[in-house]
Amino acid sequence: MAIAPSMGQTAPEADAGAHQHQWPSSPAAYYGLAVIIIATFLSFFDATVFGMLAERIKIDFGLTDEQLGILGGPASIIFYVFVGVPLARLVDLYPRRYILAISAAVTGGVTMLSGLAQNFMQFIAARMLLGAGGAAHAPGSYSLIADMFPPKKIPISFALLQFGFIGGTTLGVFFGGLLIAATSHWGISEVAGLRIHSWQWILVGLGLLSFPAALLFLFVKEPARRVELAEKVVAPQKASLGRTIATFMGFDALKAISANGKVYYPLFFALALSATESQGFGFWRVPFLVRTYGMDEAQIGAVLAPMLLVAQLVGLVLGGVMVSRFAKKHKDANVRTAAICFTVVTVCTISAPLMPSGELSMAAMAISTMFGLAGAPAQNAAVQRVAPQSMRGQVTAFYLFMFTFFGAMGSFVIGSVAQRIIGDEKLLWQAIFLTAIVLLPLATISMWRACKPYREEIERLEAAEAAAKGG
Repeated sequence: MAIAPSMGQTAPEADAGAHQHQWPSSPAAYYGLAVIIIATFLSFFDATVFGMLAERIKIDFGLTDEQLGILGGPASIIFYVFVGVPLARLVDLYPRRYILAISAAVTGGVTMLSGLAQNFMQFIAARMLLGAGGAAHAPGSYSLIADMFPPKKIPISFALLQFGFIGGTTLGVFFGGLLIAATSHWGISEVAGLRIHSWQWILVGLGLLSFPAALLFLFVKEPARRVELAEKVVAPQKASLGRTIATFMGFDALKAISANGKVYYPLFFALALSATESQGFGFWRVPFLVRTYGMDEAQIGAVLAPMLLVAQLVGLVLGGVMVSRFAKKHKDANVRTAAICFTVVTVCTISAPLMPSGELSMAAMAISTMFGLAGAPAQNAAVQRVAPQSMRGQVTAFYLFMFTFFGAMGSFVIGSVAQRIIGDEKLLWQAIFLTAIVLLPLATISMWRACKPYREEIERLEAAEAAAKGG
């Protein structure tokens, strides 16, 4: 159910500094937003098409399900874990348009290298570099948007950014299927001593698309950075070098999370478990449909893409409607919405591998996607609401790390279960079912358990805010 919570970014609150800030002209701001949307689209489009290629990669490289699972997530997350924070720091120090242009160019180049890989280890290396290349995209994009638009326009900016995600994940399924069908008869090409499988040319083409996006970033007008009024998190005076480094790496934010663990822990635990299953299933859905129902990628793309498009568009609206309605009566509207969405996603995901036909299975996946997208902004808003102002960014970073890391591990978990527990690649559906029935109910229970402590924390915060205003 954990579908890109970072896409549900809430708008920064208006502050005094916003009134003196020199905002770019509307054409300049919306040009910058358009380029970010294009780059976001390409990022998700590439990832989705790669997932469509999964079964071809397994067969042509002679991989086990566990090895394929490593390619699907862990390989790209290894470098992301190590370079994500330093690259995000570069976003704070240097012109973001250059950082984003370099990120897009590196991502494109590494994707092309994937198309030239000759064995499993070379493929692993390329996927690792891909994670490093894309690590600066989200921090740089969010930072630019926050400085390009006044606070009152930021919600619509992030709503428009959603179309990059929706377009990439739906068109990636549709065109991925068409591209695989169109190149399937090409056979193996011999180029400069390299053996290139037909589907690898798709990766080469995808990589080339990133270079125009990188060029477009160079024409984005770099906005001035707004001055933050929130108190900075700094190391104590005369602190040791180790303590200073710990502060920089988020030690104080971890302390804040631990101090209010009854609120944070259920939210983080639910996100980790649901991301593992949901993103893992997302990677394995094409191999599952191929092996279980005998469908090919073109058939899958033609049926699944329109289902996903409708589901995600409805999900965008549904989440906001649910939060608005619950907020009239319940202090825990955000978590309550997420919990209900978790429940529906759990039922649909467990049901999907049990369906008698591929079409019904994909319908269950689409409904799961719809409620997953509906609940994601509510999850993110819940964390934003209770995080201390002075370390909100760091708390959010840890929350998104849980989504990124455990989501990336999902493909490996399902692949390992398929290979080591089920032991028959034709019974991949059993591995998906087994991981879903173990992980998702636990995630759902955890989210429901978060309602009460979250409600109590909101009541405490509102009382404190009222007292501060009264004083």
